[in-house]
Amino acid sequence: MSDGGSVVEGFADYVDGETAIIHRVALRLSPDRLTLIQPDGGSEDWVADDLREVPDQADPSMLVLSRAGNPVARLYVTDGEISKLLRRNAPALHRRPPIENKPRIAAWGLGAVASVALIIFVLVPVMANQLAEFLPPEGEKALGDATFEQIRTALGREDFLPVETCEDPAGLAALAKMEARLGAAQDLPYPVTVTVLDHELVNAFALPGGRIVIFRGLLEMAASPEEVAAVLAHELGHVVHRDPTRDALRLAGSIGVLGLVFGDFAGGTVVLLLANELINAQYSQAAETGADDYAHALLTEAGLPPSALGTFFARLKDEYGDAEGIYAHFSTHPQMTARIEAALEAQTQAERAGELKDPVLTPAEWADLRAICGPSKPEPDPKIPGNSKGEPSRLGRG
Repeated sequence: MSDGGSVVEGFADYVDGETAIIHRVALRLSPDRLTLIQPDGGSEDWVADDLREVPDQADPSMLVLSRAGNPVARLYVTDGEISKLLRRNAPALHRRPPIENKPRIAAWGLGAVASVALIIFVLVPVMANQLAEFLPPEGEKALGDATFEQIRTALGREDFLPVETCEDPAGLAALAKMEARLGAAQDLPYPVTVTVLDHELVNAFALPGGRIVIFRGLLEMAASPEEVAAVLAHELGHVVHRDPTRDALRLAGSIGVLGLVFGDFAGGTVVLLLANELINAQYSQAAETGADDYAHALLTEAGLPPSALGTFFARLKDEYGDAEGIYAHFSTHPQMTARIEAALEAQTQAERAGELKDPVLTPAEWADLRAICGPSKPEPDPKIPGNSKGEPSRLGRG
């Protein structure tokens, strides 16, 4: 470590690691060692291979050294020439101590990952199912309303304004007539609120607290008012079974756990991710089957064709293929073919019972509902991804 074989001398500050006293020591750099000479004449040799630089110091001009075998002792070198010689000639200056007990650390790491997975995939869903039964109606409705506004904001495009709700009086009257014909969710502790958003997504979904959202794109895509009523009946099934509330609690719990793991203690991303995930909600096979069965029964009771749900599924499948837009949700388990067949079977049973009645809307009312957002919109710019008219969004899985 000496300069060209000659001995180099200087001074530094030394802390022995046992007391807080700073000792001013003389340094002697020889080829294989650094000798510390105390004021009382005592000396201590630090072998060159044992020297380690302490990283992340606030003063980059100062070299702080520790020694292998005594990592708490510190030597503070401010002499630039000596620091340069040490950095250049000490072979193991930046060597890190070996990691001990690697198998044990690996086991702890795997255990931590398994614990987080257990919480997210087992405990959180179980707790969400339990809490959904006891969540106060006003709390459930407040959650749905807040998420609805987040969704409007997330889907807004121009000047950061939220996407508009559609409120043409004639269209609202037609929608109200459809809701009255279905007459659903009379036993819920809150009213069902159906809102049409002025957006081209082919989508519909339910939120906690009885909110159902339908997009303009779905009205434009539907071939008849009965298909819209069938989709609405399906979403009403989710509301009655409180699937959105369970899903919201599960997502909030999972995102909250991940936020704690990765440092988002304030939860700033939870609401935004919750809004996005609720649009993307993919319910379980049992939840989807339950919503379908509820829709079939509700449509039959209202004197409307249950097959409308199947024909809507089939047309989306034929036009957009797999995993697109609302179809991505409707195509989850059970398989789409089975769900279409179930709708047709419900239709056959309704016909046999003679329970089918008048159409849900007159042609004029159907035209009013399709125009609920006002005059037809201009064709969107096809250069903007996901902006072609009527294209189903990957967000929508209601």
